[in-house]
Amino acid sequence: MNKSKIRLGRYRNYKGKEYKVVGVALHSETLEELVVYQALYPNKKSKLWVRPKTMFLEKINLAGKKIPRFKYIGK
Repeated sequence: MNKSKIRLGRYRNYKGKEYKVVGVALHSETLEELVVYQALYPNKKSKLWVRPKTMFLEKINLAGKKIPRFKYIGK
């Protein structure tokens, strides 16, 4: 398990959209930690999303620069 803590609150992803992290859940079979987050913009597909915690916290390569996939921006 990834020991890094997820702060509840607002995040901006690298594409510029904002989300609100509402909690961390466990996968019922593997016990993998999943971040549960809500889109803070109109989204016809879904309002709630989940993503593996390791993926949520990872840095991605954008134009040769390592940046966080999601950046905490406050409560």
